[in-house]
Amino acid sequence: MDFTDQRLSYEKGVLDQQSIPASPFELLKGWISDATEQQVQEPYAMSLATCGADNKPSVRIVLMREITETGVVFYTNYESAKGQDIAENPNAEVLFFWHELERQIRISGSIAKIDADKSAMYFQKRPHDSQVGAWVSQPQSGEVVNREVMEQTFDQLQTDYPENTQVPTPEFWGGYEITINEIEFWQGRANRMHDRIVYTRSTDSDNGRNNVASWNTKRLLP
Repeated sequence: MDFTDQRLSYEKGVLDQQSIPASPFELLKGWISDATEQQVQEPYAMSLATCGADNKPSVRIVLMREITETGVVFYTNYESAKGQDIAENPNAEVLFFWHELERQIRISGSIAKIDADKSAMYFQKRPHDSQVGAWVSQPQSGEVVNREVMEQTFDQLQTDYPENTQVPTPEFWGGYEITINEIEFWQGRANRMHDRIVYTRSTDSDNGRNNVASWNTKRLLP
């Protein structure tokens, strides 16, 4: 298959460095809201890239579930391949891409588990069948003989924890937060003259009492 003649001209938006907010979180929330209003399917879906001690990068889609004051949160199985990577190398990147808006956001930073109580609160908000499914995926990415084995385990767990009963939160499951150190906003433009604005975190001491984050910005060549 040859796609060398397939191309689009991106002409839906502009990213002006002179009018961007001082903090990237305002712009991040604004772009997420724009994607939601434009009915982009799962605008909170992001590609998560990790790399463990073997130096082999891995990427997969996860769902962002919260924007905090310092980063973004997602939930997964701690014993998954991504969890192993994170345990060995607590640096990661995520990428949002919304084709409908001709925009992408690239986030890089350090990653760590969130508070267990917060993970449990979110787990109990999930649909009952999704809670059961989390127990089936143990160990996540582990080999299984066939789908029937998965379905039998799911059915047994449905019997053990019928609808309207509380499914316990697995100890091997919970949230991670990526604390943002750098975030790039990319707006497609005509003739591949794309707008790329990068925020980089700097930490200033507030009389030695608090670490207050500030942000430097720069424009990158497309």
